[in-house]
Amino acid sequence: MLVTGGAGFIGRHVVRALTQAGASVLVADQRPGPVPDCGRLLIGDLRDQGFRERIVTADLDGIVHLAAATSVLASVNDPAGVHDLNVTATAALLELARVKGVSRFMLASTNAVVGNTGDSVIDEKIALRPLTPYGASKAACEMLLSAYQGSYGMTTCALRLTNVYGTGMAAKDSFVPRIMRAARDGGKVEIYGSGEQKRDLVNVLDVVQGLVLAWQQDATGPVVIGSGESVSVLDLLEAARKATGIDIPARHIAAKQGEMPAVRVDIGRAAALGYEPAVSLEDGLREVWADFRRTTRTAA
Repeated sequence: MLVTGGAGFIGRHVVRALTQAGASVLVADQRPGPVPDCGRLLIGDLRDQGFRERIVTADLDGIVHLAAATSVLASVNDPAGVHDLNVTATAALLELARVKGVSRFMLASTNAVVGNTGDSVIDEKIALRPLTPYGASKAACEMLLSAYQGSYGMTTCALRLTNVYGTGMAAKDSFVPRIMRAARDGGKVEIYGSGEQKRDLVNVLDVVQGLVLAWQQDATGPVVIGSGESVSVLDLLEAARKATGIDIPARHIAAKQGEMPAVRVDIGRAAALGYEPAVSLEDGLREVWADFRRTTRTAA
């Protein structure tokens, strides 16, 4: 099995779970990183045809495609670059899989493919209306998966992930690690707009659970993976204050273009596969805080 982005934040957890389940895993990533003993790491850029030819081989039983440019704000500044990595490289991987007879392809997608749904609950049936180049790139990838399943009989699945957090994310630039860095370093955390916007925070261990279940049961099409519970950014900050024991200061700045005002998801399709989120936000944030403190001590 090939896992792209397997040395990254989510990828490391996924590779660990797959190897523990007995899979032989080839990890492809741009940067070196720790992989389990059963995994093998190849370093390279998915935009490079030669590298793609090295990693997609006829003996693979499937591809889990996690590698991507994931910053919404960065995608607004560099839409062409995001398209190149997220769409063009994905299309090339799918085509190599078709040519070499690799019949299964799973994509890490996002709820951002549906854009602004107001306060409506997001499920797999909502029309795709992305607000940003990042969301559009993932929507395009989902359409490619659908086409390769319809035309060539490939088993393809797009996991639409909400806001993923958990241990091992110290290098990320999403809101949870920004909060933790502010707590650790005595800084302030910036909140876009009023802070009343709602987000579904899902622990990376629950994401892994959902991915493994979808893989084991040959799920096809989109599957929403989240916690099924939404909190405001202000409530998230307060939960982090409790988890860290630190009164983390905050300052409000202007809201960013393309930011969704609310993310509320229906995880019913995933639940039908056996998915059941197990990590509470309170417990998950405590684990992230402990991980940040360990990371600081190790660096020192």
